[in-house]
Amino acid sequence: MSNWTDAHCHIQDSFLTDEKVALNIQQVMDNAVAAGVDRLVVIGTGAETSRDALAVAEIEGPVELYATVGLHPHDSLSDIQPIIEMARSGHPKLVGIGECGLDYFYEHSPRSEQFKSFATQIGLAHELNLALVIHARDAFDDLFQVFKTEGVPPRTVIHCFTGDQADAEGCLEWGCDISISGIATFKNAESLRDAVKIVPLDRLHVETDSPFLAPVPHRGRPNEPAYVSLVGEFVANLRGEEVSVVRDATAANSARLFKLPAK
Repeated sequence: MSNWTDAHCHIQDSFLTDEKVALNIQQVMDNAVAAGVDRLVVIGTGAETSRDALAVAEIEGPVELYATVGLHPHDSLSDIQPIIEMARSGHPKLVGIGECGLDYFYEHSPRSEQFKSFATQIGLAHELNLALVIHARDAFDDLFQVFKTEGVPPRTVIHCFTGDQADAEGCLEWGCDISISGIATFKNAESLRDAVKIVPLDRLHVETDSPFLAPVPHRGRPNEPAYVSLVGEFVANLRGEEVSVVRDATAANSARLFKLPAK
C-alpha cells in the first residue's frame, strides 16, 4: 500500500531538458511507486537547482512532485535575488523556502553571510506563508539565536537532523518539526537514534536527501526516493511502532507542513 512521502530529495541535480535525463527522472518516479512512495518534495539549494526543482515539479508522472526554492548555507555568498524572485513568482508547485540555514562543519561561507542569507529566507517564509526547510549542522546554539531575532515560521522543519537528544528537544521547543534521513541507519549514529526516539509522532518526517546518504543496505551507492520506505521502516522499528503508523503519520505531517492537497 502506497503512502510514503519523501519530504526532501534532490532528484533535479541531474535534470536537463534532454530526453535521456527526462527518462532518468521517469525511472526515479517508477522506482518510487514500486516502493510505495507517492509524493516527493524536490528541494532547491541555489538559483539553478531551485529553477530545476520547479521544472521537475511540473513533470506529469506516477508520483506527485512539489518543489522548494532556497540558497544553501554553503553558497551564502551567492546572489539571493533569484531565490527571492522565484519565491514570489506564485508557482503552483512551490511549497517551501530552503534548504537554508547554518553549517559550521564545513563553513564554506563566512558565518556572517550565512546569518544574512538565512534571515532573508526566514523572512520570505513569513511573508509568503510557505514552509521553511532548514539545514543545521554543528550550529544548533546559533540556530536558536537566529530564531530569537527572526522568529520561526509556523511550518518549519529541520531536515536531515543530525543532532543529539538535547538538540532535538531545543528544535521541538521552538516549534520545529524534525526530518530523519538514512543517516539514522549508519553504525556510528547512536546519538541520533536516541534523538529519533523522543520526537513526537506528529512532528516527525522521513526523507532521503537523495542522491546523497543512501540508507543501509545501500550505503555508498546513489540514493533515490524509493529508499525513503527503508528509512521509515527503520525509524518505526527503532521507536517500537507499526510501520504503517509511521508511514501514515509522516505522510500526513509532510502534507500539513507543505500544505499539500488532500489525497
